[in-house]
Amino acid sequence: MQRIIAISGLTWKAAIRFRLFLVVAVLLVLAVAGLPLVIESDGTARGFAEIILTYTLSVTTALLGLCTLWLACGTLARDIEECQMQVVASKPVARWQIWIGKWLGIVTLDAALLILTGGCIYGLMEWRAASLPAAEQKNLREQVLVARGAASPPGVQAEIEDRTAQILAERLKQNPGLANLSEADKADVVNQIRSQVESGFELVPPGYSRQWRIHLGVAKDFLRNKPMQLKIKFNSAGSPYISYSGYFAVGDPTTGNNWQSGLMTGLAPGHFHEFSIPANLFDTNGIVNIVFSNPNDTALLFPTTDGIQVLYPEGGFAMNFARALGVIFCWMALLAALGLAAASFLSFPVAAFVSLSLLLIAFSSGTLFDAVAMSGFGSSPNEVSIGDRILIPLFKGILAVTDLTHTVSPIDRLSTGYAISWTTLGVTFLRVVLVLGGVLAVAGIAMFYRRELAAAQSQ
Repeated sequence: MQRIIAISGLTWKAAIRFRLFLVVAVLLVLAVAGLPLVIESDGTARGFAEIILTYTLSVTTALLGLCTLWLACGTLARDIEECQMQVVASKPVARWQIWIGKWLGIVTLDAALLILTGGCIYGLMEWRAASLPAAEQKNLREQVLVARGAASPPGVQAEIEDRTAQILAERLKQNPGLANLSEADKADVVNQIRSQVESGFELVPPGYSRQWRIHLGVAKDFLRNKPMQLKIKFNSAGSPYISYSGYFAVGDPTTGNNWQSGLMTGLAPGHFHEFSIPANLFDTNGIVNIVFSNPNDTALLFPTTDGIQVLYPEGGFAMNFARALGVIFCWMALLAALGLAAASFLSFPVAAFVSLSLLLIAFSSGTLFDAVAMSGFGSSPNEVSIGDRILIPLFKGILAVTDLTHTVSPIDRLSTGYAISWTTLGVTFLRVVLVLGGVLAVAGIAMFYRRELAAAQSQ
């Protein structure tokens, strides 16, 4: 361990000697301080959070990510090309200790920069929050600068699948010719049936009401006298460009512990809407009853996944902010492993190009998913080209790897006031750092052992 720490210290000294740490720190602080001055918010708590949290943390992640990749590629590849690594490798230090030491040096640099930037963002946010109107400051403290949990109605996906299978079996009995359809056509029929069944769980016709029962779980034990919010989202069977209205009732009318919203207007379809509800609107079992009445001339559809949610305070913002920085730190640790793995067998320019290319592929996972879902790039669903036979399995493999990196977005959850749990941080560390980072470390160390250092001298 002493040798690893010594290599890590050399990485720090190199970063400080070449002014890298100072330059990156100044750039990050300027970005944090400058963005809120350049971009004006709309004066609301939500707009304020988007400027201070979303933009500054996004810029911080991008700058620090590029710096991490560049430093990881350069610190190993340039040491080899400039013959400095030959001197280190001649000492009683194993190559795996050199590799791990450099990775540890880079991630501790990232940790220091994240702590510096995070402290600036937090301080700037508290300072600028004082300039908001009193009502918006209250909304900021209750809906944004808090760690909120979310409770949803019980899932109905299993019921939807069972009902879809029943209807499909009935149609096959009535029309046996459906069994002769191609796999693509059968999939279309199943998707149509599933959509019809799902709409039955989502639909609230004009003049009708719908009830949801949401269980708060163990959260009910600490939510007495705590403020909560109701979050809704719906789609319209009519025009999506006009607003709609509705009545909400929350609580248990049999006990008198019930709250009615009155007519709520200006509700836009396809968007999330939040409004506060009184405390203690749940029964002794922690169940919240929600009833929506549709006074419109058009049917409204509440998605089964996120149509109705009850939001409740789960913790403080400071710790939630620290966990968000922890998730970003896990991403930086993975980028450091990626850059070092590429530099273990490539020159600095090629290693940087390969690392950035792999990062771009990871960002393009949505396009790859569409290609896999369509089963190719052919002009018709039944056309399978030679390229499809090669690319589709490759894309599936890439998606299997990139899916491990897909965790919750800490930036989005912070700006909307959602909690980032310790479980989320632990799962991110396990999947991103230990699994993916470990695979890259093993591969990078193996290639570093096989590399002939004397043959890599720059001409």
